[in-house]
Amino acid sequence: MPQKVKQSNNPASFAEEWHGKPLQERPGFLIRRLHQIHVALFMEECADENITPVQYSILSALDHMGTAEQIALSRAVGLDTTNVADVLARLERQRLVRRRVSQQDKRMKVVSLTDAGRALLKRIDGRAARAHERTLAPLKPKERERFLRDLAQLVEFNNDISRTPVGLR
Repeated sequence: MPQKVKQSNNPASFAEEWHGKPLQERPGFLIRRLHQIHVALFMEECADENITPVQYSILSALDHMGTAEQIALSRAVGLDTTNVADVLARLERQRLVRRRVSQQDKRMKVVSLTDAGRALLKRIDGRAARAHERTLAPLKPKERERFLRDLAQLVEFNNDISRTPVGLR
């Protein structure tokens, strides 16, 4: 991983470079737009299941993790614990997950997929994959590999800045 560059104390030096560029050429704008587009594709693919990309991420993480503490789940999906608790409450009402008090630490809650949650994942995994494919469709296979590698590098490099750092590997 590349070493971090020391940040300039003078934001004006960066402003000159970016201010002259059209909004459509700025990384923050492009990242936000691509996220919006991917969410729209996911919602289109999975419309009949009434599930959001965040809910899908949580269900997918649980599928890989098995039973998990809410804090560990929060770190796995890169969401703060309050948001994860809110999403889990909705998923629990839909009977897709089960939450209970940890036997090891009564202050903690553990969560696991229900059979209905597993069945939902099985039904929509292909459609979620299609949303990924549609997002990356303009890129050739080698370009996809490079794009995903570059995205992962950017996230990993800046991970500790996030309110909810995650381990990518």
